Amino acid sequence: MRFLVRDRLLGFGDDYWIEDEHGTKVFLVDGKAMRLRDTFELKDTRGRVLIDIHQKMFALRDTMVIERDGEALATIRRKRLSLLRNHYRVSLADGTELDVSGKILDREFAIEYDGELLAVISRRWLHVRETYGLDVVRDDADPALLIAVAVCVIHLAEKEHEED
Repeated sequence: MRFLVRDRLLGFGDDYWIEDEHGTKVFLVDGKAMRLRDTFELKDTRGRVLIDIHQKMFALRDTMVIERDGEALATIRRKRLSLLRNHYRVSLADGTELDVSGKILDREFAIEYDGELLAVISRRWLHVRETYGLDVVRDDADPALLIAVAVCVIHLAEKEHEED
């Protein structure tokens, strides 16, 4: 499954649609401005909230939390002892971990589980400006979760880049 994501052009608090490879709107990323912490909601086309994404308060380093139906699904933070700046760890609620690495700011990275590729995020396939593709490789993977992970790591990388 391939999804097309239009990059946010105006910044935090903006809403943007994620389309399937045929151009049909599938998910809405709803940025919630005027909050104490960075908050997003991933909604379906009927406006139903599928996933809540928010910045963890009082964390030593920037951390994002993904929740589904009020239950924590994943926690995302940059790896501490990574030689690469663009290397993130996704700790899932069931105790497993996903690994995200690559050129996050360039929208060229991968999401893996135990060395197995789950999704590839890239601009290389597309000719539309300010758009990147998210290609879900495994059929049994949760597309909404992988999209939420991509949204989080891009947000964290951009925030870190602004602070440098």
